[in-house]
Amino acid sequence: MINNTELVRELIYQIRLGEDSAYEFKALTLHDNKVTRPHRDSVADELAAFANGSGGVLLLGVNDKTRDVEGIEREQLDTVELWLTNMASQAIDPPLPIETRRVEIPDRQGNLRPLVWVRVAKSLFVHRSPHGYFHRVGSSKREMSPELLARLFQQRSMVRLIRFDEQLVPNAGPDDIDPALKARFLRGDLPEALQLKKLYLLLEDENRQPRLTVTGVLLLTRRPTDFLSSAYVQCVAYSGRERNAEYQLDAQDCDGPVDEQIQQAFAFVRRNMRVEAVKRPGRIDIPQYDLGAVYEALVNAVAHRDYAMHGARIRVHLFADRLEISTPGGLPNSLTVESMDANSISRNETLVNLLSRYYPADPVSRRQNLIERRGEGVPTILAASQRLSLRRPLFEQIDHTELKLTIYAASRASNGLVAQFDDE
Repeated sequence: MINNTELVRELIYQIRLGEDSAYEFKALTLHDNKVTRPHRDSVADELAAFANGSGGVLLLGVNDKTRDVEGIEREQLDTVELWLTNMASQAIDPPLPIETRRVEIPDRQGNLRPLVWVRVAKSLFVHRSPHGYFHRVGSSKREMSPELLARLFQQRSMVRLIRFDEQLVPNAGPDDIDPALKARFLRGDLPEALQLKKLYLLLEDENRQPRLTVTGVLLLTRRPTDFLSSAYVQCVAYSGRERNAEYQLDAQDCDGPVDEQIQQAFAFVRRNMRVEAVKRPGRIDIPQYDLGAVYEALVNAVAHRDYAMHGARIRVHLFADRLEISTPGGLPNSLTVESMDANSISRNETLVNLLSRYYPADPVSRRQNLIERRGEGVPTILAASQRLSLRRPLFEQIDHTELKLTIYAASRASNGLVAQFDDE
């Protein structure tokens, strides 16, 4: 990251030269604390054009015709930034992450004028803005031809012609790798970069610059959400049977490398599920859920979710009578809900391969590796859960965009045990 002094020097130089393929200037007009010019849709088109190309910078407060630094009133900076973030999340599909900074640049008279600097990274996705699909050509945006648009969709794996988990993440490089996370993948005397390339964790972009793949971000960075904003597990526990904030008992966003996400989510379920006790004549504990099945379900969710779905995270919701795990993405290829216990198809082949080779499992799962590719995951979830609660878990595909698993809670009644409940 360049510091403010370097940024100001670069901006002064760029304003003097004018707009190009990486810079766009816009003067702003505000009335009654609202941005009236330029129109929101026009700016959204500019931001999407940068994202669909190689990225770029939008500088607000500079006249694009005269190159005069007009600035933005200090008390209006919050309004402008809110206008930008709402635009990037609501007027662009899928929503576009942007980085904003406030800087001061001298005008022609030497007076410092506040500006808003907006950086857009080259995106993993193809973004549609209000007037269509745009890209940057020189100093202007252009609507993409059908041929170019089709090629861009193919390159960015939106049509699944290339494994998404092997796609490059444009703003993630070797400096973002955590040394401790990297260590588990290194063997022998081969150069580190070569070993990571062989595992499809680190590859080169079109400019021959090393970039982390989606799998690399998920396994080698401490905060994958810095690059893939939805790559985390949201956990919520409720005291009742409905999703109601008034009855929320506990909540946690499980982030970090995906193996840690699994462990955090598993710990969340274990600490929030009830364990009833009966005396017959000795104490018998009845957990609500088979922990081996829960662990298996969480592994499946993290390993097989659709990471290309922007804005969709894994949701683990714990109710009084059931556990729901909702995973972004419909079932891959020809897999159906009815055939899940008989067939096994991986959506993220590279990620699954590495989790099966380099990651030991939690002892409760009664297996050696985090993933053991024997196709036993779904049958284990179904059999172990049904054995405990006497109800078969339910898999549902929701609008082909989400797979929901419901595991029903066990109770003393479901186990045929009638005794005094021991709150201890």
